[in-house]
Amino acid sequence: MQQFPYIFFLGIGGIGMSALARWFKANGHQVSGYDKTETPLTKALQAEGIAVHYVDAVENIPLEIREHKAETLVVLTPAIPATCLEWAWLREQGYDIRKRSQVLGVLTQGRPTIAVAGTHGKTTTSSMVAHLLHHAGLDAGAFLGGIAVNLGSNLLLPQSPAAPVVVEADEYDRSFLTLRPDVAIVTSTDADHLDIYGEQSALIDSFCQFVSQLKPGGTLLLNHTADARVAAAVPPGTRVLRYGLSAEQGADLFAEHITAVGHQFQFDLHGPQGVVRGLELKVPGFHNVENMLAAAVAAQLFGVTAAQLPEAVAAYRGVQRRFEFIVTGPAKVYVDDYAHHPREIEAFLRSLRALYPEKRVRVIFQPHLFTRTRDFAEGFSQSLSLADEVVLLDIYPARELPLPGVTAAMLLDNITAPVKSLQTKQEVLDNAKNTATFDILATVGAGDIDTLVPQLKRLLAPLEND
Repeated sequence: MQQFPYIFFLGIGGIGMSALARWFKANGHQVSGYDKTETPLTKALQAEGIAVHYVDAVENIPLEIREHKAETLVVLTPAIPATCLEWAWLREQGYDIRKRSQVLGVLTQGRPTIAVAGTHGKTTTSSMVAHLLHHAGLDAGAFLGGIAVNLGSNLLLPQSPAAPVVVEADEYDRSFLTLRPDVAIVTSTDADHLDIYGEQSALIDSFCQFVSQLKPGGTLLLNHTADARVAAAVPPGTRVLRYGLSAEQGADLFAEHITAVGHQFQFDLHGPQGVVRGLELKVPGFHNVENMLAAAVAAQLFGVTAAQLPEAVAAYRGVQRRFEFIVTGPAKVYVDDYAHHPREIEAFLRSLRALYPEKRVRVIFQPHLFTRTRDFAEGFSQSLSLADEVVLLDIYPARELPLPGVTAAMLLDNITAPVKSLQTKQEVLDNAKNTATFDILATVGAGDIDTLVPQLKRLLAPLEND
């Protein structure tokens, strides 16, 4: 990458793209980019000295990019539409344009790599691995798909070329097939991204190809729910460790004596390097206990000792928008979560129920993508029915155009919660203050529902001790 002093990002505000932008900036490249929307993340990039513009026009591409074609690398996210004028011009001019995943594959070549894949859980699990290594004082790098609270960033810079790097390995658009990891974690192989894969079997085939690219002598940490074909696809000599919440699930790596105490979960870890007792995870959720099992053993493979684990696990503070407590009071609690798949929503709401078994839960959900809403409508309705009140916002389209007959309303009929409704964002705000018939409020989704978070926080803070 040293042949490219200039790096230009199309879609620089994406969480994965911004991590790459920060890496190139820190390594002395001149970085700039385009995104259609100004966000706190793009503002942070600008504050760090990265030029960002928000209007798609060729004349807005920085002059140095237009004048130094041979010395410029253009990094592209799949979220950029084919109608993007800047992309079209850069193609016509013959610029070197590569997908984010291709660039990530190049940057990890020659480095020990821990790649975390799965249709859900990969952001949290990869942030856990990065945190455990960092907290133990080991040199490591990480490219994360969320802002890790401990790091305050989605990037951890390694200090030496030999340091291991933790990578969130995205199955969307088969992006993770650019990686050749030493250790792979597969958190789940549930059906998702059927707009790309068509059917789950094609998704499983992609996961099989991913694990087949493990380096000789590597290790696969595989969730007990994952398709059995994935375990069979590893290269000869690769160790496969299945993990889950109990030994009864057929796991080689499991938790025991799991208890919820306040907002934290306590458990013992049973792994290939022995038992580590009395771990305290300050980020709630049974699914997070499961994620930490895999993260802890991956970290042990790279030098974190059993003696270092208890303190490191207790210090982990999670990822923004992953079971993030926004307001915590005796009267009102407000939690925000990125869940956008039925399995994720079920795990989130079951954990919320475990923490607050007698409390009334109102969940506000924004479906993400028309295709995902269509493909998993029944699952969404079932998982959301775990709440006492369900509020649905309109579907967030992201990269998609509307599909006939696919709306948030199609989920409503099959939701069995006692109270359910379709609302606008303004109605959500009005009802949070004026119709506060809940003890626990949760906002859930991967779209722009996060824009409600600061407004709901302001509304609920005065009520939390009522």
